[in-house]
Amino acid sequence: MSFKIITDSCANLTEELYDRYDISVLPLTFIIDGQPYASYVKEKKTELEAFYKMMRDEKLITTSQPSLDTSQETIEAVLKDGYDVLYLGFSSGLSTTYQSVDFICQELGKQYPERKIITVDTLAAALGQGLLVWMAAEMREEGKTMEEIAEWVEDHKLNLAHWFTVDDLHYLERGGRVSKTAAFAATMLNIKPVLHVDDEGHLIPMEKVRGRKKSFDAIVKHMNDTMLQPYNYKVIVSHGDCEDEAQTMAKKIKEETGVDVSLINCLDPVIGAHSGPGTMAVFFLADHR
Repeated sequence: MSFKIITDSCANLTEELYDRYDISVLPLTFIIDGQPYASYVKEKKTELEAFYKMMRDEKLITTSQPSLDTSQETIEAVLKDGYDVLYLGFSSGLSTTYQSVDFICQELGKQYPERKIITVDTLAAALGQGLLVWMAAEMREEGKTMEEIAEWVEDHKLNLAHWFTVDDLHYLERGGRVSKTAAFAATMLNIKPVLHVDDEGHLIPMEKVRGRKKSFDAIVKHMNDTMLQPYNYKVIVSHGDCEDEAQTMAKKIKEETGVDVSLINCLDPVIGAHSGPGTMAVFFLADHR
């Protein structure tokens, strides 16, 4: 296999999966009280419980795209080792990460004309992006070419459904996703939004329900209404530091759809900084987003 897959830390897969499939990761940055941290460093686990505690304590947390220098060094090292590059990037509808890395790849392509570089804007986020990366890595192991995999991702990325809910709208309000008035009213009335990522890669509220349980019910209903069932079907659950509830969601999915959850993982700090503690998200292949 003469090419390697590169993604960014918003894909949110486990280190074990990155290692198993030899995937390189470009870390985005989260900033706490002015101090920057890389969201993914190999063999150095982010202290996620401590991170979410700081969120609950209302520390000022912001995020930024990957370091351009680090991204260039990572990609160039792969090219120097004689590999072509397939980059599967975080949604351009939510971040400038894809545009920045795509520009770097174009410039490196001029320096290494003997190498092929393909970039794909997944229009996906978190483990939605991660699910596409995971399936691409499996196809690479099966012997598919880089071009075949890139074409598959382009053809199927809008089948990648993201459904999620948040426990506290304060974090979405702080990031400008909802108004302060709407966040206050929802909190007072115990309203929980159910959101998804649309075909342009934007975060969109879809419905409002009263209570946490009903938000979980709504997500599973969307699964039942739209899910596809190919032979290698995968469902991923991710959460904002609420592991027990994630296990409950996985059990509910199994009971109501018959599909086993393939992976449960905590949201990384860059995504978690915007959705907050208590986020619950489910990702799967559907007939539409």
